This record gives sequence, structure tokens and C-alpha cells, in this order.
Amino acid sequence: MTHRIAYYRVSTHDQSIDAQREALGGSFQEEFIDEGISGGTLAADRPGFSKLLAHARKGDAVHVYSIDRLGRDALDVQATVKHLLDKGVTVDVRGLGPISGDAGKIIVAVLAQMAEIERNRIRERCDAGRAAARASLAATGKTHRGKASLGRPMAADASEVISWRKERKASIRQTAEHFGISPTSVKRYCADALAA
Repeated sequence: MTHRIAYYRVSTHDQSIDAQREALGGSFQEEFIDEGISGGTLAADRPGFSKLLAHARKGDAVHVYSIDRLGRDALDVQATVKHLLDKGVTVDVRGLGPISGDAGKIIVAVLAQMAEIERNRIRERCDAGRAAARASLAATGKTHRGKASLGRPMAADASEVISWRKERKASIRQTAEHFGISPTSVKRYCADALAA
């Protein structure tokens, strides 16, 4: 029996697959999901996608939200699609439709390459933004967006946390509770002080 199979992936646990599910239209017999899995992970190394590969049979149709859901980069996407097509599984990409045969492989190769180029452009813009922030921070004490640091703001004054803990010989848990911060923050402040 032919199955309509959906695959969804989101990079963080904060994100929802609901938008992808809605865009694909639902009514699938099987759904495979990878949450908190980076797009930089090979398709076959993703737990959900790995199960999909083992499950899909000849005549099945795998539906995905976009071409980049099928692999880490252009080569991985092409290898994944070839693997599925060789098994007799149709790959259906939203907005593109069913992919099959040699013509489908060529289309996938082009689209995968375009997706990889776009990811590289995004990475370059992020790197340029970080470089501008670092340069501005060094020159003015503020980033180019007016922030006092590159990362998240400190939850508490690190020197105050370290002094309070040392004076009272307090545990990390006690210190975290006193300042209303996470134990991880206390550990980080202490580690940074030792490294300095």
C-alpha cells in the first residue's frame, strides 16, 4: 500500500513544525520529525529522517516543506533524493511538486545548489554583522546596535556573585538561589574568573 509520508525539521526546540504541516496540507499516513536538529547535520544522521529512510517503500511519496530539508548541503540533498528515487519513492517538494526520474534529479541538483548559496550568503551577512559589532565595541564600548556586549547581558554582576559566594563559602545552588540566576550562570562566572 502506498503511503503519503511527511518529513518536518526545525533547528531548535522553540520552533514549531505547525507552519510546515499546514503548508503541506496534512492528511499523511506517516510523519517523521526532527526537532532541535541543525540543517548542518547530514540527512541520514538525523534520527527522524533516518527512520523515514528505513521506513519508506516503493510507491510511497515523501513530502517536504523545502528542498533544504533533504540534506546538509547540495551534495547531501542530491544523494538523499537519489537514494529515495532508487528505492522507488517519489519526493514531493512544496511548490515544486513530485520529483522522479533523471529530469527530477537535475532539478533537485540546481535547487539544492541555490539553497546552499543562500545559506552561505546568510552566514556571510551574520559574520559581517558580528565583525561590525566587535569593531564598534572595541572603538566605542557599544556594539553597532548600541548594546554593551556581544552576547546576552549578564544576569548579575559577576564580581559580586563571586565575592558573595567566596565570603560565605556557599554552594553553586545557594549562590544561584540568592541572586535569582541559574546555577549555569554561577559556574560560568566562576570559570571566567579563574581563566582571567
